[in-house]
Amino acid sequence: MSNMLLVPALSLPSEAPSLADAVAQAVRDGVAAGELVPDRTYSVYQLADLLGVSRSPVREGMLRLAEAGLVEIRRNRGFRVLLPHAHDVEEIVEIRLALEPPAARKAALRGTPEEHAAIRDALDAMAAAAGSGDETAFWPADRALHDLLLRAAGNGRAAAIVARLRSTTALLGPPTTAGGRTLAEIHAEHEPVVAAVLARDGEAAEAAMRAHLEATGSLLVARLRTPG
Repeated sequence: MSNMLLVPALSLPSEAPSLADAVAQAVRDGVAAGELVPDRTYSVYQLADLLGVSRSPVREGMLRLAEAGLVEIRRNRGFRVLLPHAHDVEEIVEIRLALEPPAARKAALRGTPEEHAAIRDALDAMAAAAGSGDETAFWPADRALHDLLLRAAGNGRAAAIVARLRSTTALLGPPTTAGGRTLAEIHAEHEPVVAAVLARDGEAAEAAMRAHLEATGSLLVARLRTPG
């Protein structure tokens, strides 16, 4: 039996490119917030009612999540959330390491003054959110910074890939729970990346991004491999 009545707060993001994308993001957000849990089967019909949309975009959104390995479709029953395992996170980090450090180098060397200003502003937004302990503002700024770096490198496809990969690890909950890192500590890992980019030091930017991703990946994998 579905337990959707135990999920009081899911909402559609306004910035999604399509209704199916919005549904998929609402489910991701619900899982990350602990409102959708892996040990229950959720009905497409009830999810549609909860989000105030028709069943068609819900089904399409679930199919996209299933293709990404984030949910399991249960025929005539609904869907079940699948949390990533340690090996999944290792694969995700490996892909990000292949994409983001070289992109940081290119962003440093090729980024326009306007792109560099946007990158600096994203880091400033992270600093402000960390200073006030505002996680709801911190993580969008974090995602924006990584996205801006990839796009400043001229690789919009890589930016889209990384956004999807981050959606998977987001299902594990806020990264502050991995190894007990604070928002200030996570912000501090990004500072040398941005400093190098703004100084147009490609080698340092690449090295700093690699160090950040390796640290984050190690903490996430260690958390998943720790019993309980």
